[in-house]
Amino acid sequence: MNNSHHRTCGCIIQDQILMEMVEGYRERRIEVEQACRIIESDLGGTARGAFVTVTIPVVVHVVYNAAVENISDEQIASQIRILNEDFSATNPDISDVPNFFKSLIGKSSIQFKLAKRAPDGSSTNGITRTQTTRSSFPPDEFLATGFIEPVKFDSSGGKDAWPSDKYLNMWVCNLRGGLLGYAQFPGGPAETDGVVMDYQYFGDIGTATPPFDKGRTATHEVGHYLNLRHIWGDDQNSADPCSGSDLVNDTPNQEYPSGGIPTHPRRSCGSPDMFMNYMDYTDDAGMFMFSKGQVVRMQAALEGPRASLTTSDGLTAPCG
Repeated sequence: MNNSHHRTCGCIIQDQILMEMVEGYRERRIEVEQACRIIESDLGGTARGAFVTVTIPVVVHVVYNAAVENISDEQIASQIRILNEDFSATNPDISDVPNFFKSLIGKSSIQFKLAKRAPDGSSTNGITRTQTTRSSFPPDEFLATGFIEPVKFDSSGGKDAWPSDKYLNMWVCNLRGGLLGYAQFPGGPAETDGVVMDYQYFGDIGTATPPFDKGRTATHEVGHYLNLRHIWGDDQNSADPCSGSDLVNDTPNQEYPSGGIPTHPRRSCGSPDMFMNYMDYTDDAGMFMFSKGQVVRMQAALEGPRASLTTSDGLTAPCG
């Protein structure tokens, strides 16, 4: 995403690069989609009430150069709170969803907590802090250096991921080029799996900067991590931009990404646009909801390619 009042998302760029550079990635993405489609069908196309609450262990890797980039524990805690509110549809602004879409509000059973157990079995607060000599981390630098995202490796001035089958890794750093954040879809390399966020757009206190200061960039990126696509289908430059799909049935076709805070109703492909959805590009104050279909898709990811997170011991504090 780009801080220009009309965001661009690093997730799609990263996905395209992995398609080109990582052997087998394209095939794994196809397999993930096929598996999730079957699970979504079994779930019946709507979020089932009996879905067991899944709490995902999170580790936040703060990688900083300047002191201001070394965000506080409290700022990190604010982002975890926002994720839990947004994914459970208990966010304070959920009532701002237009009446036209209220019946489509999706309430997931997915929650997030900072890890209590580190990979070596020791106690942790779920936060690592690494001071680096790098002033920033461009996500495309590996094209010149051979690294896939240097923020994710000790050897390139970043921090190695914790086992991505047990933890949601979130790196917080200074992203070059105005990017707010990006995420890796299920099926990518284990050592780079997770979410990357700029320190200015994480949580809602401290360094959080308007108009992206309500923690919704992380909500958007974790949506990608759980296999959600952009709501307009990333086909805005095609001959027929209303022909694409985000692979979710209850999100209306939309011609282009939104910016700022549009006024409802806005129609780009006939029916009103769901621009207040977390997977659009509106300002933080203008996005309030996932749809029921999106919740099913995320639940399918947790029953399929991300199922190992549900049996992780990362939230079990070590004895003694």
